[in-house]
Amino acid sequence: MNVFPDFEGLGGIGDLRAVIGALLTFVLIVAVLMLIVSAIVWAIAAANGNHAMAGKARTGVLVAVGTAALAGCGVAWMNWLIALGDQL
Repeated sequence: MNVFPDFEGLGGIGDLRAVIGALLTFVLIVAVLMLIVSAIVWAIAAANGNHAMAGKARTGVLVAVGTAALAGCGVAWMNWLIALGDQL
């Protein structure tokens, strides 16, 4: 028995896919830019002895890495769930 979701069953699903793909791309670009800026600020603040700013920049780096990981893994996770549902 091959069960697979009917993505064409709803009207406008192609537009929804395009919007979600664009949003995912936007999130990944912003996360990478945030990672670069936070890493630069962290390095400058640590070099100048500003520990409060270095801590905030370190938090920014961790948030950017987490956001990029979640956004990047979201598609792979969804494809895995669809493949898992196909096996049931």
